[in-house]
Amino acid sequence: MPSSNNINSEKFISKTKVYLIIIAILMVIICVFNYRLIPVGIALFTLILLYTNWTNKKRKAELSEQLKDLTLDVNETAKTTLINSPFPLAIIESSGNIIWKSEKFVIEFNETNINDRIEDILKEIETTIENSENKNKGTINTEIEINEKNYLIQGSYVKNKKSHKKDEYTSIIYFIDNTYTRKLEQKEEDKDISVGIIMIDNYEEINQRMSSELIPLLITQVEKIIYDWASKYNALIVKSDRDTFLCIIEQKELIKAEQDKMTILDEIKEAKLPEEEISEIFLPTLSIAFSDDGDTFTEKMNSTKAVIDIALGRGGDQAIVKIDGKYEFFGGRTQEIEKRTKVKARMISHALKELIQESDNVLIMGHSNGDMDSIGSAMGLYRLTLTLGKEAKVINEVSGIGLEKFIETAKKDEEYTECFVNVEEAQNYIKPNTLLIVVDTNKRNYVESVEILDAIPRVVVIDHHRRSTDYIENAVLTFHEVYASSAAELVTEILEYSQTDIQLKNIEIEALYAGIMLDTKNFTFKTGVRTFEAAAYLRKCGVDIIKVKKWFQSDLETYQAISNIVSQSEIINNNIAISMYENNDKNANIIAAKAADELLTIGGITASFVLGKNDDKVYISGRSIGDINVQIILEKLGGGGHITLAGAQLENISLEDAKQELINRINEYFFEIES
Repeated sequence: MPSSNNINSEKFISKTKVYLIIIAILMVIICVFNYRLIPVGIALFTLILLYTNWTNKKRKAELSEQLKDLTLDVNETAKTTLINSPFPLAIIESSGNIIWKSEKFVIEFNETNINDRIEDILKEIETTIENSENKNKGTINTEIEINEKNYLIQGSYVKNKKSHKKDEYTSIIYFIDNTYTRKLEQKEEDKDISVGIIMIDNYEEINQRMSSELIPLLITQVEKIIYDWASKYNALIVKSDRDTFLCIIEQKELIKAEQDKMTILDEIKEAKLPEEEISEIFLPTLSIAFSDDGDTFTEKMNSTKAVIDIALGRGGDQAIVKIDGKYEFFGGRTQEIEKRTKVKARMISHALKELIQESDNVLIMGHSNGDMDSIGSAMGLYRLTLTLGKEAKVINEVSGIGLEKFIETAKKDEEYTECFVNVEEAQNYIKPNTLLIVVDTNKRNYVESVEILDAIPRVVVIDHHRRSTDYIENAVLTFHEVYASSAAELVTEILEYSQTDIQLKNIEIEALYAGIMLDTKNFTFKTGVRTFEAAAYLRKCGVDIIKVKKWFQSDLETYQAISNIVSQSEIINNNIAISMYENNDKNANIIAAKAADELLTIGGITASFVLGKNDDKVYISGRSIGDINVQIILEKLGGGGHITLAGAQLENISLEDAKQELINRINEYFFEIES
């Protein structure tokens, strides 16, 4: 390594000497005006010289000691090789001061103001030190871009022992030009192949409800748009089924398509016949999935199939791209189209019946902070299981204002005193061939108990929410219909087509009906033909509608809280209402949901969001009349739901911060639409 004299000689000449000359000039000027100060000036300047020389020697000694620490394990030959290496080398303090630099460093960064990047380099070094077990001494290995070149920064750091500040250190680093290697890697990444699937969402509906003369004309337009889009990005596309296309595309081209916001989603909606011959319901939409996950085409294809399931589970009319394990979503802003056929419901009902009969017993579980939809669905499946001669338990941990009236009523009947179990009790009912049925959620981390989910391999999922990326995988049976109003609607169809003489009890009928009422907001939102058919079936079974309505009645305190939330709301973007429920309340999520519903009854409000807090959790309820997709907004905060009804939970955050995060996501939503 260089000697201490060489290390700081440049600094002494360029800085210290200049300062001494300035001081000398000032003293001469002062002495000219007052000659009596000459002896004092000479004495003072002599002291300054002595002090400067002393501090300079001390500084050199400290640097020398630091350099010894930095190069303790390096012999003299290695030191000489390091100094004369073809790589730029510098010794930098944590203050940003370059105390020594090699000739190669000066040549390499001659035209670059390296001082502008020193701060970035120091940040990278600080990050390395923070993540290191040894804060006093260690190695550095990071990358940074300087003047459009990529440099691999390697070296070592040592803490300044004599410094009183804990974050002062000296680093010896050299810069390896890694630009060419990075370009080669990028070139290989650009050539990496992604596999895609493109599906026409409503192909069956178009074939069933459009005249045979018009179908070929519309499908021809759809296919032309798909092929033209693929050609634009140099993709290979093959029609594998009447409504499905396989696509092979280079990653660099896929990134271009992402940057263009997957314009095919909008272009496909232009594939329509004259308006007098075709209605809006026949407008074609696409579900698109791409993935680069996997080393072989088979692995990539399997990953893409999983991604297309997510797209379809979110209602279609959207594209999902999975690159390096990260998901990007495009589209998904239109309402789901209700499927009139009940063939799938019949098949699911038959398959579920067989699974129950093959099981030792059945556990039924909804989502955390359950509501009437989850408990109502569970009660319907509870009766189906008992009818098939198998033991069943409903896992329920929480009973707030939304459920306490129902639970109290149910437990008055002896049959239901042991129907409900908590998570701890449920562990005792797990057997080698237990079947777990999850209702009203498809999110793995939103179930009543993740431990129960992991402990039982045979799982059935029945849900109506848009699918998220953390959905429950490897379920033996899934009944997932996003067009459905509620899980209770789907369970009612299962019961109706089970081909089993099921004698539903009044409390079970009322629970199912209440579940439909809750999620449709008294048959207002997401209510289709099949919703009314399910309600009619329950009506035939003898549901007491007045009794169900009483379950939804709020007490005076809750009503006052809702009124207060509504009165304190603020309007953003001219038509979105946001308010907060500031009390720390175990029923905050339910009160927030009711307040969000109430806000939507105000004229001019097209979407509403209410935040509530319970301990370290903040609940957000979002509602919309359909013009604004609250599901996409709250999905950005880890939540989900439907276009018109969604929710999210945030942990370890204040209400004010959560509100600001929500506003930021709303702004992002509108920015994405406008762009």
